[in-house]
Amino acid sequence: MASHAPVVTTADSATADLRRIFDQQKQAFTMSEPFTLRQRRAQLDKLAAVIAANRESVVKAISDDFGHRAAAETLSAEVMVTLESIRYARRRLAGWMRPRRARTGLLMATTRAATVCQPKGVAGIIAPWNYPFLMVFRPLVYALSAGNRIMVKPSEYSPATSALMQEMMAEHFGEDHIAVVTGEAEVGIAFSQLPFDHLLFTGSTEVGRHVMRAAAENLTPVTLELGGKTPTIICNDVDIDMAAERICFGKMLNSGQTCTAPDYVLCAPSRQDQLVAALGAVKARMFPTIAGNYDYTSIANDRHFRRLQEMLADARDKGATIIPLNPAAEKLDPQHRRMPLTVVRNVTDDMRIANEEIFGPILPIIDSPSLDAAIDYIRARPRPLALNLFADSKADIERVVSQTHAGGMCINDAVMHVAVEDLPFGGTGESGMGRYHGRAGFETFSNLKGVYRRPRWINTAKTLYPPHGKALQRWLHRFFIR
Repeated sequence: MASHAPVVTTADSATADLRRIFDQQKQAFTMSEPFTLRQRRAQLDKLAAVIAANRESVVKAISDDFGHRAAAETLSAEVMVTLESIRYARRRLAGWMRPRRARTGLLMATTRAATVCQPKGVAGIIAPWNYPFLMVFRPLVYALSAGNRIMVKPSEYSPATSALMQEMMAEHFGEDHIAVVTGEAEVGIAFSQLPFDHLLFTGSTEVGRHVMRAAAENLTPVTLELGGKTPTIICNDVDIDMAAERICFGKMLNSGQTCTAPDYVLCAPSRQDQLVAALGAVKARMFPTIAGNYDYTSIANDRHFRRLQEMLADARDKGATIIPLNPAAEKLDPQHRRMPLTVVRNVTDDMRIANEEIFGPILPIIDSPSLDAAIDYIRARPRPLALNLFADSKADIERVVSQTHAGGMCINDAVMHVAVEDLPFGGTGESGMGRYHGRAGFETFSNLKGVYRRPRWINTAKTLYPPHGKALQRWLHRFFIR
């Protein structure tokens, strides 16, 4: 493909190019009629066709960026989910675009009101490296459905995927409609400073704070998807083998480099030996070996690989028990940045793994003798993006749902709630703000404009006009103020 999208290199050229593209999109939005339902559906169809046609290129680009990414993981977790988002949005777009009648009440009985969804204008999307394709195109689907012009800044840590997405969009969409810009951290800073009509950022809490500060200078509304430490509770009545299988899948998807992956497990000490054994059996079945295993995804870069090793060393130095699962069949593979799933027990609050989001195949198990203790542990810490609960008791499930806060929750599963298109996805507190996916995504990128109509031939509001003290006005006050 021949790329016509900008390649920005220095801070000065980045700022100039970004501003040029933004102004171009802003002018196109201002001077053009809003995209119709038919046009938006055609845009979604084109996007789906482009993605489907380039799926093998997507698999290769992401694998190149990671050092190795299992093809099935990319096809399932990125390409397939994105295409399903497009189909879901296309089927429901007519209903989403239709004005929604609002009740005016008895006091305004002769009037009408409705909510009209308008495109906000130019939307910005800043994406992370861990799912470099999905985290661009899934929010883009909803920004496109809402009728916006869109600028995208992918992560500098996924250069091959970023270049491919840039080529795909440049060949099939005009720069005044969708533009993908690439570059290092200074480009991301300049990007976040543009006066977007909406900005969606996915990444770390620390960087999210900087993005929000930059957006505040322009009063740009933001959606922040930030992550955090996802707790996983195992109740005493639940089947350990079932829980271990689903936790292992959720943890090892993308080698743990998933913002909603189980970060740590809260489990009674009496059940932990059984849990470790069950996790080892599941891991051996899913991944008999690490080296040369095409299904086993690498840690994405050297910096992140070193960070994970340093976290394990810190825990070991402070007295934790480090348990690599299936040590006879697998070992650390630094050359290809592959790590075995490693369980950590005897965790204390001063360890890095107890405080930092792990984002890799390390699974601390925290002593939690009761459900009360697990709830107290979670509530004493920042609110997570996701929470997993393995329980049989309906009463226990209701307690955790009502007494804990998280962006989303899985009951007797892990990670998979993200794939439910109709569930709004987002964080709370330090794990983010705002929601997208499904109708929530369409509305995030829309201006929900309230439209009120009063007929010309009757004006019941005259009762409220001065001069005050009329008999009917006094009657209204007595009737409605009680």
